[in-house]
Amino acid sequence: MVTRSLGSAGYDPNEKTFDKILVANRGEIACRVIKTCKKMGIKTVAIHSDVDASSVHVKMADEAVCVGPAPTSKSYLNMDAIMEAIKKTRAQAVHPGYGFLSENKEFARCLAAEDVTFIGPDTHAIQAMGDKIESKLLAKKAKVNTIPGFDGVVKDADEAVRIAREIGYPVMIKASAGGGGKGMRIAWDDEETRDGFRFSSQEAASSFGDDRLLIEKFIDNPRHIEIQVLGDKHGNALWLNERECSIQRRNQKVVEEAPSIFLDTETRRAMGEQAVALARAVKYSSAGTVEFLVDSKKNFYFLEMNTRLQVEHPVTECITGLDLVQEMIRVAKGYPLRHKQADIPINGWAVECRVYAEDPYKSFGLPSIGRLSQYQEPLHLPGVRVDSGIQPGSEISIYYDPMISKLISYGSDRTEALKRMEDALDNYVIRGVTHNIALLREVIINSRFVKGDISTKFLSDVYPDGFKGHKLTNSERNQLLAIASSLFVAFQLRAQHFQGPSRVPIVKPNMTSWELSIKLHDEVHTVVASNSGSTFSVEVDGSKLNVTSTWNLTLPLLSVNVDGTQRTIQCLSREAGGNMSIQFLGTVVAEGQEICVIEAMKMQNSMTAGKTGKVKSVRCKAGDTVGEGDLLVELE
Repeated sequence: MVTRSLGSAGYDPNEKTFDKILVANRGEIACRVIKTCKKMGIKTVAIHSDVDASSVHVKMADEAVCVGPAPTSKSYLNMDAIMEAIKKTRAQAVHPGYGFLSENKEFARCLAAEDVTFIGPDTHAIQAMGDKIESKLLAKKAKVNTIPGFDGVVKDADEAVRIAREIGYPVMIKASAGGGGKGMRIAWDDEETRDGFRFSSQEAASSFGDDRLLIEKFIDNPRHIEIQVLGDKHGNALWLNERECSIQRRNQKVVEEAPSIFLDTETRRAMGEQAVALARAVKYSSAGTVEFLVDSKKNFYFLEMNTRLQVEHPVTECITGLDLVQEMIRVAKGYPLRHKQADIPINGWAVECRVYAEDPYKSFGLPSIGRLSQYQEPLHLPGVRVDSGIQPGSEISIYYDPMISKLISYGSDRTEALKRMEDALDNYVIRGVTHNIALLREVIINSRFVKGDISTKFLSDVYPDGFKGHKLTNSERNQLLAIASSLFVAFQLRAQHFQGPSRVPIVKPNMTSWELSIKLHDEVHTVVASNSGSTFSVEVDGSKLNVTSTWNLTLPLLSVNVDGTQRTIQCLSREAGGNMSIQFLGTVVAEGQEICVIEAMKMQNSMTAGKTGKVKSVRCKAGDTVGEGDLLVELE
C-alpha cells in the first residue's frame, strides 16, 4: 500500500466519532472500510453470507453476523436480516461501501428510523441523484452542462423514434434507474431505436424493477472523466480533482487514473465548480462522484452522480493525501470539513487496474470461477497499493462480482506510475483462476494509451478482432527463447542433482553446452545454450544473449536479466514430461511442451510442440536411430 495515500491527513484519537460501525458489504471494499475504522479506533461488524463465512473481511472485523445464504437477494440485499444484525450488535452507524444497498433510499430510511447513522448522503440526495431524469433536471437548474436530450419518460417505441429524430442521431437510450451498463443501447437510425427501446426497457425492468427510459444525444468517441466531491452538513463542499475512467468494456471501467492527462487547469476548475454546484443543489453531505462525458474539444456534459464511494477512489487518495472513508465517517458524525478548496493538491500521479477473475480473450473479459491455489500481491514494490478481500484458498464464486483486487500504482509523474504498474502486474501471482492481467498490461504499455489518446471506445478500436495477447517484437521473441532455454536447462540440471545412480539422467553429467530445437508459433528456432555459474549464454537466430538469474526454481516469480534488461517471469507449471507454461510480459506462453529429446553429436536436442493438442501416436522408441524428415510424433 502507498504509505502516503492513507493516513497522511492524520487520525486524531481525541476526535470521537462512533464506537462501532457495521459494514454492509463484502470483499475488498469491506476490508478497505475496516482498515480505516481500525486506524480511527472504531470497532467493526462484518456481515456475510454463509459461503463468505471464512472470507478476509469477516476475519478482519471485531464481530461478524451471517445474514443469509449465498444469493445476494437473500444476504447482502436482505434489509431485514441486516437491520437485525445492527440491533444485535448495537452498531451505531453503517458504512454501505459501493453496490448492494449503498444507493438504496429505503435502507437509509430504515436506518434513520432506528436512529442509526448512514455513512453517506441523506435520502433526498440519494433519490434525486439516483433517478437519471430528475438528476438531469436538477443539473440543468444548477447550471451544469447537460447532454442534449429528452427530459421526460419515453412512453413507447413510436415516441422514441420521434424524439430521436428531433435530437439527431446517434442517440443513447438508457434506463432511468440504471447503472453498470444495464439497459443502455446506442441507436443510429429509426429501426435501431425501436429495437433499443424494446431491449432496454426489458433489461431495465429485470435489473432494476423499473422500465422507464430516457433518450439523449450520443457523444461519439468521448472520454469518461469524473469529479470527486466531498460535502458536509454545514454547507461546505469541495472538489477533489478528477479521475480519467475512459478505458472500459461493456460500459464498465477497467483502468482509471488521476489526474487526467487530457484536462487543462481551466477545464478542470470549470468541471470541479459545476460538480460542487450540483452537490450544493441537493445539500450533499458525504463523498460522491459527478461523472461527465468530455468530447475532443474539451466540452463536458453531466452524465450522472454516484451518491457513494466509488470503486476507483484510491487514485484520488493517492494524489490528494486524503482518506475518503475517514472523511465520510467524520461528515456522518457531523464534523465540518477540515480542508479548503485551495488546500487540495494534485501531488504525483496514480493508476488503478481492476484485476478480475476473467478471461480477457473472450469479449475482453468473461467471468472465471475457481479457487485461488496460490496468491501473492506485489506489495514488495515501491509505490504499489493493493485493495483486496481475498487470500490463498479464497473462492471466486458465481454469486458475486469476479473482482480479485484493485491494483494501484503511484509515482511522481505519469511515466513513473505506469512503469510501476507494469512491474506490479509482472509480479502479481494469481493461480487457480483465469485472470485479466495480460489485457491490463497491454493497455498500459499501448502507445495510444501512453500518449493519452484514449476514449471509451479504446478497447474496440485497438483490438477490433478481440484481445489476442501480447505480440512479441523480434527482440522480445529472442529474449523469450533465451529465457525458456535457460529455464529448461536449469530444470534439467536440478533434476540431475536429485536423481539417484540407478536412474538414467535426461542430460548427461558435466555437459557445458546444449543444442535445443524450439518451435514458437509456426517458427522453429535452433538455440544453443552454455552455462557458467548463474549465467547462461544463449545463441538465438544468430544473436547471442546472456541470461542471468538466481534460478531459484521453487519460487513463483523469477527475476531474470537478459543483456541488461530486467524481466520478471512466472513459471506457471512444469510437468514431468517437460511441459512448461511461462508468463512473459503478462501473457502466458503455453506452446513449447517438450515431446521428445534427440541426442546428436552428444548434444541433447529438445523437440517441442508448436500448438496445444493431444499426442495421436509415437512412431519411435528410446534408443532408435532416426533420420532427417522421419515422422516421430503425431499430434491431433
